[in-house]
Amino acid sequence: MPPRKRRSYTAEYKVEAAHRVIDSGRTISEVARELGIDAGMLSVWVKDERRRIAAAEVHGEQPLEAAERAELLRLRRQVAELEKDNAFLVKASAYFAAMQKNRNGSL
Repeated sequence: MPPRKRRSYTAEYKVEAAHRVIDSGRTISEVARELGIDAGMLSVWVKDERRRIAAAEVHGEQPLEAAERAELLRLRRQVAELEKDNAFLVKASAYFAAMQKNRNGSL
């Protein structure tokens, strides 16, 4: 039997999962069952997020609210999509510039 592939989670996913516990007051077990992940793993994410929030408060900063986190995630996705589009356009413009150069040189 081949070994199972280990699942990996983005930092954004971990923070959102942790905030489902922190913001709602539900238990780690409930949220872990709902998300289909291990409760021990979610517990570590919650502990890490609580430490991050406490560290921000020590430095006089306010942690992001749920709406701000959602907007930040949306904007990060949008930036990633725009970076892909930009990379494609750079490659396409280089290709067409090379085609134009070859066309003019062959006359």
